[in-house]
Amino acid sequence: METAPILRRLAPDLGAPPIPAPWYAEIPAIAQVLREGWDLSAATVLVGDNGTGKSTLVEACALASGTGPEGGSRGSGFSTRPSESDLWRRLVVERRAGAPRRAFFLRAETAHSFYTYLEDNPGARPEPVFHEMSHGESFLALVGERMRRPGLYLLDEPESALSFHGCLALLARLHTLMASGSQVILSTHSPVLAALPGARIWELGEWGMRPCAWEDLDLVRGWRGFLDEPARYLRQVLDGA
Repeated sequence: METAPILRRLAPDLGAPPIPAPWYAEIPAIAQVLREGWDLSAATVLVGDNGTGKSTLVEACALASGTGPEGGSRGSGFSTRPSESDLWRRLVVERRAGAPRRAFFLRAETAHSFYTYLEDNPGARPEPVFHEMSHGESFLALVGERMRRPGLYLLDEPESALSFHGCLALLARLHTLMASGSQVILSTHSPVLAALPGARIWELGEWGMRPCAWEDLDLVRGWRGFLDEPARYLRQVLDGA
């Protein structure tokens, strides 16, 4: 039986003061959430092309859960340059009663700076020196260190550091977390990570956002087509260059 999600729903805050033309309201998926709200599952995967709002939505979930916008645990003071939207302030978060408060946000684009923050602010328990590892090794080590107990785990495009086998290792770890009662919210361009068992997949695009089966995703169809006949894809790209 699927565990009830820690974050059940993001609903529009009808009492929030209006903001003149916020940039994110022009993104169809985010405009849809601001109109209709968004029901979350024990595992939620967001896929879509660049600029469709995946990272902005994961960031809003992270901020609503008390993590920093650039990554870290609840209450983390890590920040390099404030650039996050105020989308989370336009939403009302519905949490499961009695749910774990633990939360951790892994954001690929700020991971290098986050490692420096950890070195400068060591905890009571020694941690690996992430800067001394390869990019992919450090991601998997961070997941192993910070994603242990039941909680809410948010990941923004973690495949940027991972090989095929690294993606499989992360997939296995996320599946174990789900079995322990954790909730996972993940944005990705990887068909491997999008195949997380038990996850509800949302495809984002010019239509907004819609649930979609893995095999019907544009992401999966595109990769299948390329791997089946790369020369045809390359001809189209190189002839148009």
